[in-house]
Formats: sequence, structure tokens, C-alpha cells
Amino acid sequence: MLDTVRPSLAGFFEGTNSAPPTHLGTRYDASGNFLPEPGNTIVCHLVEGSLSQAAIIEVRERMLAMPDADRLAFTPISSLHMTLFQGIIEYRRRLPYWPSDVPLDTSIDDMTRLYLERLQGFEGHGPFKIKVAEVVPTGLTVAGATEQDRRILKAWRDALSVPFGYRHPDHDNYVFHITFAYQIRRFADERAAAWQELFDDCLSFLESEAPVIDLKPPAFCSFKDMKHFEKLLVLG
Repeated sequence: MLDTVRPSLAGFFEGTNSAPPTHLGTRYDASGNFLPEPGNTIVCHLVEGSLSQAAIIEVRERMLAMPDADRLAFTPISSLHMTLFQGIIEYRRRLPYWPSDVPLDTSIDDMTRLYLERLQGFEGHGPFKIKVAEVVPTGLTVAGATEQDRRILKAWRDALSVPFGYRHPDHDNYVFHITFAYQIRRFADERAAAWQELFDDCLSFLESEAPVIDLKPPAFCSFKDMKHFEKLLVLG
């Protein structure tokens, strides 16, 4: 069953990945409940009421309707967003995921206040458009709709690395995404064909109904868990 699955999907199945999901036990538990994991981030939320939001919600509903969807912990619709630049988070207090000029034991609230100060007057790099690249069990991978959009996204990320004080190892090849869910248990191998068919159908649906995804402007947000991202500062 797994020999026909795309490489990007293989890690979600028991036969090709026996390791437990990365964030299980820290971000969410085995029952799908989200756990406290405070931090901050730069995200673009979906535009409420837009055609692209409706299409994305439809894809999320199709995933929820799968008989083994209970192996996924779904985030609320209101939390759907694209991460533009990752801030700091409680369980990643180490370099290069934390600014080298700030003690690693600084509280999350103090870090959020520090970044709010650093981001005052921040000049962004203008609007950009994104499109869906792939549908996977955890949601959507997305990318700039055009080469110019991809350049703008890169310019935003490069500029944001200055006030945040770091660049993650994947800074230059970061995969943009819109998370729907986190995997609790790997899927059974015999379910591979059904899931891949669903994802292929959903990608075709999104390419037709939402060729461009409408996003709100980038905003600095704080969060206590993955269920809600509180907007603190909209970036220009």
C-alpha cells in the first residue's frame, strides 16, 4: 500500500514511521486535548467570510469525515493561520531558537513584551499572495503564488530575523503551512490509498475554488496553546 504514497506523506503511516509524533505530550495529549505551550509568533490569519476560507474549511471537514480522523487532533477554525515567522515557545529554550542576547530562562511574557518593543515601527515588505502547494494530514503546505510573492515572503522573513534575534536552521527553506491538526497516532498502512485519494481530490478542489488564499496582514501574536493566537500588533 505504501509503495504508491508520495514521499511527503510516508511519515504519517505506521509502516514507514514508528516514532511517536514530535509534539505529542507537550503540545497535545493522546486524547487530542491541547496542552499549555505558551509563546509568540508572526502569523497571517485567514480572512473571515472569504471564498478561500470557505474552501479551506470544506477541506478540513472532508478530513474530519474520514473514519480514522480520530488519529488527528484538530485545532479550532478560528485559529487557522499561516505562520510567517516563528517566535519563541516554552519548550524550545535553546539556541538558535532564542535570541543569544537574552537569558534562556526569561519568562514568555517578558519575551513577548520585549518583542513588542522591538517591533514598534517595523517596516514590512508589502502584501503578498499565497497558493496551496499540497494537502497533508496536518493541513496545507502553501507557497507564494508567484515568484515575486516568494521574494516578498523571503524579504519579510529576513527582516523579521533582526528584531527576533535569530534564524532557525530552516530559515531559507522554511515550508509555509496552514495547520489543521496534529497527528496523535500514525495511520494504518492499509489506509494510505484512501488518504492520498482524499488529499489529491482536495488539492484539485482548492486549485479550482481558492487559487489564491486571502490572508490578513502579518500580526505579532501571543498564545497559550494552539487553540488561539491573540493579535497584539499588526505589522505594516
